Amino acid sequence: WLYLRHRKERQQRSRRLRDLRALALGQGDFQLRDTAGAARSKADFLGRWVLLYFGFTHCPDVCPEELEKLSRAVELLERDPALPPVQPLFVTVDPERDDAAALARYLRDFHPRLVGLTGTPEQVRAAAAAFRVYVSAGPRDADGDYVVDHSVLTFLLDPDGIFRDCYGRSRTAEEVARSVRGHMDTY
Repeated sequence: WLYLRHRKERQQRSRRLRDLRALALGQGDFQLRDTAGAARSKADFLGRWVLLYFGFTHCPDVCPEELEKLSRAVELLERDPALPPVQPLFVTVDPERDDAAALARYLRDFHPRLVGLTGTPEQVRAAAAAFRVYVSAGPRDADGDYVVDHSVLTFLLDPDGIFRDCYGRSRTAEEVARSVRGHMDTY
C-alpha cells in the first residue's frame, strides 16, 4: 500500500510539473540590470531556488507587505542549514522611476540578499510578459505621480529555472516557506 501511495504521489508531482511546463510561464529569459549596474539574466540564477516578485518602489502598501513576507519566508528557510539557499529577487514594473539607485535605497529595508532588477521599459515589459504579470500605469496626478497596477504574485523557480509555484497575498510567510520546503524535498 505504501509503495502504491508513493508511486501515485510521484506520478501526481510529475503530471503537475508537466502541466506547469506546458504553461510556459517564466520559461523565457530576461535581460535586466541589478542595483550595481551589472547586466543580469535568468541564467545568472540557475542552480539556485528563486523567489521572484514584480513590484515598484512607490507602491504605498502592497509591495512593501509582499516584500516583507518574501523576506520573512527566506529567513524561515535559512534557519534550516540542510536546505539550499533561496535567492530573493525583485523586478520593478516601473523602470521610469525605479533606476538602480532608487531600487538600492528601497530594498535595503528588506532581506539583505534581495536583488533588485530594472531595465529599459521594453526589457521590463518583456520580463513581466514572460511571467504573464499584468502591469498598467495609472493616470498621473497634479504632481505627476502615479500608481502602477500589477499582478501581486511571488513566483518560485527551481534550480533549473522552471516555474514551480506562485503565492498570492493570502499566503503567509510561514505557508510560503512550507511550500518552498516541500518543493525542495521533491526536487
